[in-house]
Amino acid sequence: MFKSYLTTAWRNIRKNKVFSFINVIGLSIGMAACLLILQYVNFELSYDRFNTNIGDLYRVYNDRYQNGKLIQHGTITYSGIGQAMQNDYPEVIAHARVEPFGNEIVTFEKRQFGDQLMIAADNSFLSMFSFPMLAGDNRTALADPHTIVISASAANRYFGVKDNDVASALGKAIIVGNDSTPYKITGVFRDVPENSHLEFELIASYITLYSGKKAWKESDYDFKDSDFWHYVQLKHGTDYKALQAKFGAFSDRYFQGNKVSGSVEKFYLQPLARTHLYSDFEYEIGKTGSATVVWGLLIIALFIIVIAWVNYINLSTARSTERAREVGVRKVIGAERGQLIRQFLTESFLINLFALVLGLALMFILQPAFNTLIGHKLSFSYLLQRSIGGYSVTVGILVLVLAGVFVSGFYPAFVLSSFRPILVLKGKFSSSKGGILLRKGLVIGQFAITVILIVGSLVVYRQIRFMNRQELGMNIDQMLMVKPPTLTQWDSTFISRTNSMIHELKQIPGVVGAATSWQPMGGETGRDFDIRRVDQDNTVHYTMRQNGISFGFLPLYKIKVLAGRDYTYTDFNPDFGKLHNIILNESAIKLLGFTSPQEAIGKAIMRGNRQWDVVGVINDYHQKSLRYPVEPTLLLPAYGTYSTISVKVNTTDMPSTIKAIKKTYDTFFAGNYFDYYFLDAHYNEQYANDQLFGKAFSIFAGFAIFIACLGLLGLSLFATAQRTKEIGVRKVLGASVGNIVLLLSRDFIILVMVAFVIASPLAWMIMHRWLQDFAYRIDIEWWVFGFAGLLAVTIALATISFQAIRAAMASPVKALRSE
Repeated sequence: MFKSYLTTAWRNIRKNKVFSFINVIGLSIGMAACLLILQYVNFELSYDRFNTNIGDLYRVYNDRYQNGKLIQHGTITYSGIGQAMQNDYPEVIAHARVEPFGNEIVTFEKRQFGDQLMIAADNSFLSMFSFPMLAGDNRTALADPHTIVISASAANRYFGVKDNDVASALGKAIIVGNDSTPYKITGVFRDVPENSHLEFELIASYITLYSGKKAWKESDYDFKDSDFWHYVQLKHGTDYKALQAKFGAFSDRYFQGNKVSGSVEKFYLQPLARTHLYSDFEYEIGKTGSATVVWGLLIIALFIIVIAWVNYINLSTARSTERAREVGVRKVIGAERGQLIRQFLTESFLINLFALVLGLALMFILQPAFNTLIGHKLSFSYLLQRSIGGYSVTVGILVLVLAGVFVSGFYPAFVLSSFRPILVLKGKFSSSKGGILLRKGLVIGQFAITVILIVGSLVVYRQIRFMNRQELGMNIDQMLMVKPPTLTQWDSTFISRTNSMIHELKQIPGVVGAATSWQPMGGETGRDFDIRRVDQDNTVHYTMRQNGISFGFLPLYKIKVLAGRDYTYTDFNPDFGKLHNIILNESAIKLLGFTSPQEAIGKAIMRGNRQWDVVGVINDYHQKSLRYPVEPTLLLPAYGTYSTISVKVNTTDMPSTIKAIKKTYDTFFAGNYFDYYFLDAHYNEQYANDQLFGKAFSIFAGFAIFIACLGLLGLSLFATAQRTKEIGVRKVLGASVGNIVLLLSRDFIILVMVAFVIASPLAWMIMHRWLQDFAYRIDIEWWVFGFAGLLAVTIALATISFQAIRAAMASPVKALRSE
């Protein structure tokens, strides 16, 4: 019986080649796009799920309030927090502090390795997290000062050992940064998976920070110096929200309101599984993605596949009149309704099977381009990765696909099998009003989705373009950023040596200027929490961002001095305690209550327990992306061994210029590792998730629109075929080609316009919500909807017109004979 169903289904598919082709192509494109998107979604949702304790691991974050306002929302907090939580709450069974060193220089036997990603962590870190040790004991590897564990790749890089011989790296010693004390290698771990929000190749023992000659005592157990990250492990089955509700008392106990830190502290827990996608935190050390991108693309994937299934339903039910006699004859000779339903479901299954095979082929063809778009090397295997709820996403999608195949096949089967044979064979069959209304509703739904996608693409594109073109209050074009000379020890000659290097750099052809700063543009800067005016109520404290800059920094970046002056050489001093002049930005003087930049000049402010004199006021500039507002900022006249060197270049011979810059750098800071990057690329990395969303949104929206057009083309072909005689009669009576095209197009265009009316408010609500994530954003103007509606009508008209014009220009004699 099943063989008979397959044979009949195959014959029907071959008989109706055009409609079968439209169905298969639409479904295959939908499936390919859906599978590609699901790879990315499953990969993003799989972050950190390799950890055995994933359900019990949390990171601590805190909000800081000053004068009733939120001044910091970040994962950075005090060194004593984790230990205090474990002491106070039995639900906390372990904690680990993490201090990111960033990109360090590792030296082994006079060989240097730059940009080695390193963190320091408590000994408990390796037991809480699942980073398997290939050699060494994870229970004791980080128990002693100046011990370190490294990745298998790092072991191969430094010592040439292979995976089967990593144990030979144990006991070897390496120099990290400018620390003269070697670090002993006590373990080698398997390389950190790509889907880990924490990235590192080396883990130094945390105890090193607060032991030895250069002890950083605040890193031991402190509630004043906020520069540390905490992870806690809760007792299995603990309701973390119930525990979190107790943290109000925790804050009162350790911070006494704002007496200890100068701000009100509120602590929270974030499940480790959410750290990658749900991060709106400052001072983020993890690798972050965007939940908006992931869920947005998943919704588009569902839109695409639903549009493809709608096409199948529409075309199958629209062709019901052609198959009515087939059903009538089958019923007369004894076919039961169940048999007919199975027959049509088999046909649906066969078309979907063809589409799936073709869709998989398309997926493999498009995979390289898709991987380039998202910046990951994904493959079909990523659909099988464990993500939220185990494998529920993959299983859920498979169930959804099977359900979609069944539903898209079942409804046409139900309709076709319900025909009454007597009426059909007498020629009295006609399409039901319910079926016609359903098809119209489905077309409206398809194009409502199309309009939403067009509006969404326009808004995303305009917002990204707005951010890229917005004036930053500074100039970052052609700025080469040289990594700081971190291996150099600070001494009284460092400032003069840096100034001499800058002078020499300016002599290089193609170099316009140079300067240094503690933090580069586009990077997170530190905060001062205890700023106040000398001439006002000293009980009112303010918070500002801070950065240390060298002589010539402001003109190099074309930052304007609005009042007062820039720094001169006499403002700088190797003894930081002797510095007293300071420059503020516009937001800072407004925060302090000055009515104009000129009023602030000559005034004194307190920074902690020291008085500083305001000598200059500069324009606001965007240190970070336009997702964030400009913050009150103070600039200190300060150099540092960790200051990045900005070099403005203007040359077509970049290799020679960089070679000359390196030679000058090596002359003044011999023994350091020379490396560089371009600031504009670094700054724009802040928009990586938004740019990915914009590109992916537009591309897959295009797929959805194309599939919708395929369905519309199929319906127009059928509508034209159904009205062949009418078209012939109208032409004989004098109807023009334009009249015929309008006749055939009018009903479809009305449906598209109804879709536009329904979709516009939905599109506005969705995109308005998306724009709320940006401090600086565009307005959604009326013309965006007008353009989207016009484009949707144009696309629909172009799709329909081809067949309509062809029918209108056909010979009326042939049309009348067709009856």
